[in-house]
Amino acid sequence: MKEFEYSAVMEEFEQWKAQGLSLNMDRGKPCLEQLELSRGLLSVLDFDDCVADGVDARNYGELSGMPCAKRYWAELLDVRPEECFVGGSSSLNMMYDLVAKAWSNGLLHSPRPWSQEERVKFLCPVPGYDRHFRVTESFGIELLPVKMAGSGPDMDEVERLAADPQVKGIWCVPKYSNPDGFIYSDEVIRRIAALKPAAPDFAVIWDNAYCVHEIQGDYVPFPDILKLCAQAGNPDLVFEFASTSKITLPGAGMAVMSASEANIKYLSKLMGAQMISCDKLNQLRQVRFLKDKAHTLELMKRHGEILRPRFEAFLQELEEQIKPLGIARWTEPKGGYFISLYTAPGCARRTVELCKEAGLVMTGAGAAYPYGKDPEDSHIRIAPSYPALKDVEQAAKVFCTCLKLATLENSRK
Repeated sequence: MKEFEYSAVMEEFEQWKAQGLSLNMDRGKPCLEQLELSRGLLSVLDFDDCVADGVDARNYGELSGMPCAKRYWAELLDVRPEECFVGGSSSLNMMYDLVAKAWSNGLLHSPRPWSQEERVKFLCPVPGYDRHFRVTESFGIELLPVKMAGSGPDMDEVERLAADPQVKGIWCVPKYSNPDGFIYSDEVIRRIAALKPAAPDFAVIWDNAYCVHEIQGDYVPFPDILKLCAQAGNPDLVFEFASTSKITLPGAGMAVMSASEANIKYLSKLMGAQMISCDKLNQLRQVRFLKDKAHTLELMKRHGEILRPRFEAFLQELEEQIKPLGIARWTEPKGGYFISLYTAPGCARRTVELCKEAGLVMTGAGAAYPYGKDPEDSHIRIAPSYPALKDVEQAAKVFCTCLKLATLENSRK
């Protein structure tokens, strides 16, 4: 970009500011059109029809979830019902609870609770999901970044770091990773399943949040990590999580933890001290509404039809305005909820600041890195799902102006 372009881009920026815009692309939330797809969820259950498999969903009991809900998740994740613990609306809450149990009691193979260890570390593929990092950080666990590639985390680095007995686990979003939208390769998945970490209670937290969340193309089948771990002699290594938050209604979803039967039994004993069960009525209505995997995939095609134009609109603007300038690169995901964009070093934070000035709220630069610190200040997470399509189109134009201006400012330093 030439220096003489600065005044033109600044003028464009001031024009956006003068419009008094109020656009928000901070989080990857389903839009109202997507929520409408699950309107029937609120009327699918009748008070006199709340019994399934001999279990009354209105009453106490069934700590690990309704049997029909376990079967639903078993089919969706290609696991066995006995390997499922069905929870409430939030898989993040279940992940937090797993770390909390490890901290207070230890996991199945822990020599002692993590709180009694001299030091606890956790591997964080970057860029990654900021809320994952906040969970472990909230316990004072040291976060160790591991670089991501198109095939998944750098497994040479993972294996090297896991040789430290203080390293107790790794966060993974294996399908349409948050925020890059990558799918872990079969080789990476096999290497994770075959890990031989020094810590006997090393935990792979496998957040399969986007397991059926294609934006383009047909459903992509995905390996069963539990089965691969068992075959590799690591049956208790992995804890897989998923939810219906972005399938039905985020405010009233159904989450699941899938793990070995030994892990489920051990954790159920600990959970029995804190609750009798999660919301079984909600579990039952989710199953009645979603029915099975085939019906769920049909619903997800409709989600994809709503999301696709939003992603395409933002990507098209980047293609037209930014690609010819060569000042950034970005991912083009086939599923999930995010686009990752990489600016020149030192430009991400300023780009987001300028967006805010122009009336566009983005996820904070650096949020996808432990402690919110992107060492190159180059990553921006783009979440085009929630705004109306016309607002996404406008937001993309504002963003491109701000990216150009931030890059020009940086080149003038």
